[in-house]
Amino acid sequence: MTPAEHAGGGGSAGPAAENVEYRVAHLRDRLAAEELGELGVRAEVRAGSVVVTGTVPSTQCRETVLRTVREELSGLAVHTDVVVADNASPDHAEDLP
Repeated sequence: MTPAEHAGGGGSAGPAAENVEYRVAHLRDRLAAEELGELGVRAEVRAGSVVVTGTVPSTQCRETVLRTVREELSGLAVHTDVVVADNASPDHAEDLP
């Protein structure tokens, strides 16, 4: 541990903040590169926690995203708002003026 890390200064750009940024970047890489290929999901650090938002095509995809988030960000405060896109066919014709 370096003296700067040991001193634990009061800034938010310290080692802990850098570690969170690194973990979020790794999460983004996994979401984009693995079987998901899910680019419609965003993860960012806001006010000391991680916010994960986006729209996915299916419930199964949503569960996979949430599982990946739990694996990568365990121990961090995480807020998720990942919704499933409504891909259902319309049940009636649209009336255009």
